[in-house]
Amino acid sequence: MFDMFIEVLMAGLGSAGFAYLFNVHGKKIAWTGIGGALSWLVYLIVMQMSGDLFVALFAATLSIVVASEILARVIKIPVIMMLVPMLIPLVPGGTLFYSMQALISGKNLQFIGYVQSLALQAAAIAVGMIVGTAIMGNFFTFYYRAKAQKISQKITEQS
Repeated sequence: MFDMFIEVLMAGLGSAGFAYLFNVHGKKIAWTGIGGALSWLVYLIVMQMSGDLFVALFAATLSIVVASEILARVIKIPVIMMLVPMLIPLVPGGTLFYSMQALISGKNLQFIGYVQSLALQAAAIAVGMIVGTAIMGNFFTFYYRAKAQKISQKITEQS
């Protein structure tokens, strides 16, 4: 349990560090760090429950897309400045490193296995981003339409 806490904390700090590189400052860095910690927490929980790497990365990415879309509107910052640093903990850097190490060492079968795993992880993140963006785009479209209808109804009632 303590190990999981440390992992989540480090994911948050890593995301906050990358947010700083993207010129995010003040309280916005803290929100980005919380989002990065959330991404890793969701990943760990879903990984324990399902045991499937694709599902865990998809769920974590989906949660981060939703969080970044909402937070970006609340704290008035572009979505991409929230989303990219929050996704940093999910980037399969270790798998990429080991695949390159296997390639250089001439271990072709290991290299192929790592590349397959890398492609699966990248696909899970990409699909999570596509699905999350589509869901949030539709949500905000309906939200703003309903808000506009309420305003227009009030205007017609007053006239």
